[in-house]
Amino acid sequence: MHEAVVSLIGRVPVELPVWRSFWDRLHSGGLLRGEAAALLASLSTEMPGRETLHTLLASLDERRTPAPAGDFTGAVNIVGTGGGLATFNISTAAALVAAAMGVPVVKTGSRAYTSRCGSLDLLTRLGITPTTSHAQTHAVLEHCGIAFAGLFVYPPEIALLARAVAPLDLRALGPFVNTLGPFLAGTPTGAQVTGVARPRHLEGLGHAASYASRAGRTVWLAVNDAGADELLAFTANTVHAYEDGAHTEFTLSPRPLGLGGGEPAGLAVPAGGVEDSTALFLEVLAGRGNASAHQTVCLNAAALAVAGRRTGDWHQALAAAADALRSGAALDRLERLRSLEAAHA
Repeated sequence: MHEAVVSLIGRVPVELPVWRSFWDRLHSGGLLRGEAAALLASLSTEMPGRETLHTLLASLDERRTPAPAGDFTGAVNIVGTGGGLATFNISTAAALVAAAMGVPVVKTGSRAYTSRCGSLDLLTRLGITPTTSHAQTHAVLEHCGIAFAGLFVYPPEIALLARAVAPLDLRALGPFVNTLGPFLAGTPTGAQVTGVARPRHLEGLGHAASYASRAGRTVWLAVNDAGADELLAFTANTVHAYEDGAHTEFTLSPRPLGLGGGEPAGLAVPAGGVEDSTALFLEVLAGRGNASAHQTVCLNAAALAVAGRRTGDWHQALAAAADALRSGAALDRLERLRSLEAAHA
């Protein structure tokens, strides 16, 4: 059994050379039968400690093609860990609203893992193809103020692990991959807002956030009692902020922000799957959503503006987000992306 697997099972920190050896063997096809499955099972049973997570992320970073320096440092990303409260695509809507507010956004995401409609499923339905390279991502960002990065941002080792455990289902074996997903994407935005559905993962994700912050990124991890992987406008949200290696914490409560309308049912994803989810998404983006949806999207868009240092005034950011929905500017960003897609068809 490879030393990385043995160390994880024994809860011993995995050093960087050990991860390098594991990935080399994965690429060469030299892993013994069951080693990839044992690695994923161990990671998913218990989130690794700080040292192991840092070396894991470092080992993947050094294998990927880096993004051009400076291309995305002023942009922000919003992406959740999945699981928890089943909602419509709040983070995707918030990304478009933030872009309409003048906040450059590079959003990452994936296909549905535990939900009925993941961000990439929604984009496909909307006729938007995620980008396939850093250069294309930068070009779309320059033209539209927002870009949806495709699966190329994730390390190829993830796909190789999925093939190595086949015919076992990665969704059952590797929830760790989905939970850590927001920190596996290789687009170095200046700030990232990540909702954490399961508080038990907060410590481990905090280690991942501290690793990302060492490279100059501001990372917010948000949790709430409703178990959603996004900020909610009708309950208190605790935000753990990581920047320059430091960790601070603050609370976003609805009433002081002039929020508080609605309930979880107003965010529920329709039972009809992608088609109904898309219809609800467009309804919200057109400014016709219920109070829960409207205020929650505005709160998440405002968080992108504040985390990205476009403003420090939450009330101002919330007003700008509401105006982006009311005026149709958010929907216009979506149409701009669609037009770009049609022009290159």
